[in-house]
Amino acid sequence: MPDLPAAPWNETHGDLCAAFLQELPIDGAAVSIFGGSAAETLICASDATAARLDELQYDLGDGPRWDVFRTHLPVIIPDLNATGARSWPAFAEAAARTDAEAFFVFPLLAGGLVIGVAELYCTSPREFSPAQTSRAAQIASRTAWTLLRALMPDNETGSAAIPLARREIHQATGMVLVQTDSTPDEALLLLRGHAFASGRSLQDTALDVVSRRLDFTPPPPGAADTGSQ
Repeated sequence: MPDLPAAPWNETHGDLCAAFLQELPIDGAAVSIFGGSAAETLICASDATAARLDELQYDLGDGPRWDVFRTHLPVIIPDLNATGARSWPAFAEAAARTDAEAFFVFPLLAGGLVIGVAELYCTSPREFSPAQTSRAAQIASRTAWTLLRALMPDNETGSAAIPLARREIHQATGMVLVQTDSTPDEALLLLRGHAFASGRSLQDTALDVVSRRLDFTPPPPGAADTGSQ
């Protein structure tokens, strides 16, 4: 399992947060990943409020990010003061002491793998239009692939140097390719990413795919969860 690169993430990957700010009507953004040698790592935050919202959910173990990680669906909270936000009581109480009034959390989804979340906020209550929700999801997916490529070096083969393991990994890559309608490089990247996130070897992950214990087929499209319901 590779360690997270030792780098000033907010300086190196600040453009990942900037992409959301440039294309969406929001006031701040943060990007976090899960897995590897750390349970959670903040990749970038546009400002102190974005970083605080990320930190609160991690520290409290409460908040929409955990629903996103479980369901693979975004959570839209147009008004953090509305009753719907009380689905996460500890987070809602703490968030009320920040500048955020609306909060949107999107999965960093590559194929069927969620490697983290993008957390967006506004300083006044705000709804996302369907087009804006779709655009945010597209940026989040692009961000997920960018981070996977950064975290999974091309020469990271683990036990694939063993001929039998290499054959199994090739077989699993082909299966993931079909399941996700991706390219061979992307399918192998998904395998590596899943191994990284789960703390297992690439070989063990490939064996789970070949034995059909692990399937990367994305879930069917569903409506976004919303904190205003």
